[in-house]
Amino acid sequence: MAVYRFRVAFEDYEDVYRDIDMPAKGTFLDLHRQIHKTTGYNPEVPSSFYVSNDQWKKGTEIAHLPAERKKEAGVLIMEDIRLSKFIEDPHQKFYYIYNFDRPYDFHVELIKILKEEEGKEYPSVFRSVGQAPKLAPAANFPLSEDLEDEDYIEEESAEQYGVDEEDDYDVMEDEEEEGEDEQQEFGFGEDDY
Repeated sequence: MAVYRFRVAFEDYEDVYRDIDMPAKGTFLDLHRQIHKTTGYNPEVPSSFYVSNDQWKKGTEIAHLPAERKKEAGVLIMEDIRLSKFIEDPHQKFYYIYNFDRPYDFHVELIKILKEEEGKEYPSVFRSVGQAPKLAPAANFPLSEDLEDEDYIEEESAEQYGVDEEDDYDVMEDEEEEGEDEQQEFGFGEDDY
C-alpha cells in the first residue's frame, strides 16, 4: 500500500510545520484529525480542505461539519472521501481552513509517496517543527442580528456632561460674526480669498 507524506504548514507561520505520513486509503477526516493531534486544537469544528493548484487557488471543497446550505449544495464530506481520490500530481496541494469561526489557514502539500513499512502504524508524524500558535480567544460580542431595540443605549444628552448645546452654537455664531466684521474693517470681502 502507498503512503503519502504531506507537509502541513501554517500559512501565516511558515516556520511551523508537520510532515505527516498517511495511508493512501485514509480519508480527509483522518488527515484532519492527525493534524490536530499535533497542534492540540479541537478537531470537532467546521473545517475544509480545498483541492488546490500551485498558486494555492481553492478548488473542490471537502468539508467537516458543514453548514446546512453547503450540505444542500452537495459539498463533499471529509469522512466519505479517500485521500487517493484527489491525488492527481506527485506534489498535489490542498488549501486547508481550520475552524471557520476563528480560522487558521494551512498549506498541505504531498512531498513524497512511500511504500508502507511493515509493523509501522499509520497515520504517523514523521517530523514536527515549531509550536502551533495559541488559538485566539472567542470574542464575546453579540452578533448584530441578535440585538433587539432595547439593547441599544439611548444617547445621553450633552447637558449631563456640563455642556449646553444651544450656548455652544451661540458662541460659534458670535465668532463668525466677529470674523465678518474684521474682514469688512480691513477691506476684505469673500471674493478676496
